[in-house]
This record gives sequence, structure tokens and C-alpha cells, in this order.
Amino acid sequence: MRTRLTSRVLGAVAAVGLCGAASADALRCGSKLISRGDHAAEVLHYCGEPAAVYTRVIRRGAIGTSTVLLPGFVEEVLVEVWTYNFGPHKLMRQLRIENGILREVEHLGYGYRER
Repeated sequence: MRTRLTSRVLGAVAAVGLCGAASADALRCGSKLISRGDHAAEVLHYCGEPAAVYTRVIRRGAIGTSTVLLPGFVEEVLVEVWTYNFGPHKLMRQLRIENGILREVEHLGYGYRER
């Protein structure tokens, strides 16, 4: 009996942990859930313009891409970091977009009032 109860408790804790991990890769804008793999145009359409945008180009090895390249070749990746401020009662979100595709959603601290 005790083993069965312990298994249920551990299962519930694991389920809550998985839900928390999944939500870290997603952002709700209105009724739409934006998640990793979505296009930047979708994010703009549903979430609007971000409060701040930081852009840079990085170079990384082409290993692991779907294109077969010779060793030593690198690819240039346009990385944009968008910050959304949803006000002082909600957490801000920072989105990492690589070549127009959402790759990461990070929760920041509480937002601020716009002036």
C-alpha cells in the first residue's frame, strides 16, 4: 500500500516537473501558444512588436545541419534576441530567434510600466 502511494506521489511530482519544463519553451500571446520552431513572422503576428531587439551574426560549424558540407566550413547565423514586456504584473520573456525560427524562450523577471 505504501509503495503504491509513493509511486503515485512521485508520478505526480514528475508530471508537474515536465509541465514546468514544457512551458519554459513556450509563450502565450492572447489565445495563441507560441513555441520553439515557430517562424518569427508568427511571433510578430500574435505577440506584436517586442520592447527591445538585439541582433548579431554568429559563425558556427556546419556539422549537424541537414546540408552536407566539407569539414572546416562554417555557416553564418542571424541571431535576434527579442524581449517582450507584458507589464509589471507579468513576467517578461526573452526569445532567441535564429535565421527566422524561434529557438528558445526564457522567462525573465517582472516587467515594467511603459512611459
